[in-house]
Amino acid sequence: MVPDEAAPARHDLRYDAVILAGGRATRLGGVPKPTVVLDGATLLDRALAAARDADRTVVVGPDPALPPGREVLVAREDPPFGGPVAGLDAGLRALDAAPGPGHDGPPWVLVLAVDVPRAGDAVPVLRAAVAGPGSTTSDGAYLVRAGRAQWLVGLYRRDALRRALDVVAGPGNPAALAGVPVRRLVAELSCVEVPDDVGASADVDTWDDLRRLTVGLHTGSHTVVAARAGTGPATTRPPTDRPGGPR
Repeated sequence: MVPDEAAPARHDLRYDAVILAGGRATRLGGVPKPTVVLDGATLLDRALAAARDADRTVVVGPDPALPPGREVLVAREDPPFGGPVAGLDAGLRALDAAPGPGHDGPPWVLVLAVDVPRAGDAVPVLRAAVAGPGSTTSDGAYLVRAGRAQWLVGLYRRDALRRALDVVAGPGNPAALAGVPVRRLVAELSCVEVPDDVGASADVDTWDDLRRLTVGLHTGSHTVVAARAGTGPATTRPPTDRPGGPR
């Protein structure tokens, strides 16, 4: 990943986090992804660690087993298993409904799929990307790995996400978001694409993925889990219909 080196990560950047954990995990034999253990920690634990600097975090999915001592909101997409766009809408609604004392809602939202165990490596790069040149006109940033947009490892402007969801579904009609591809939502945004040349967005869809990621953690070589993407600078462009989408 190569953010603009002249734009350091903004440590004062405020954001909430939405962790999407509501998939069926059919390629894992139905084992819930949040409970899958990688190197001693569940995928949910790893996602929560990646979001540790968020003002508030909401986990969208069925009855997540949350670690003790962590204040986390829980939501569920409607209908259940309605897909990541419906889950994102449910997460934003949960955050809006429980602002907390004196909480005005930060301007940014970190979006993470629960099955990306190295998302913690991506967050500083995403923060730097939205602070770089052109960030004032962009709606956020997401990783791109081996030519595939990883929209569910991204940092987005809250108001832009809300507008995009309303455009796709129509205001007050969240049920219409069930099954909507993520590319349809992101098509309403103009974002910075951040090359992921270290495999930080590699996900766990199968048990083989889990084994390869485990090997990568212990060997220090992450190329075993992801093809290396281009190493050119991040660019800002309206997204087009490209590979990648709902998980």
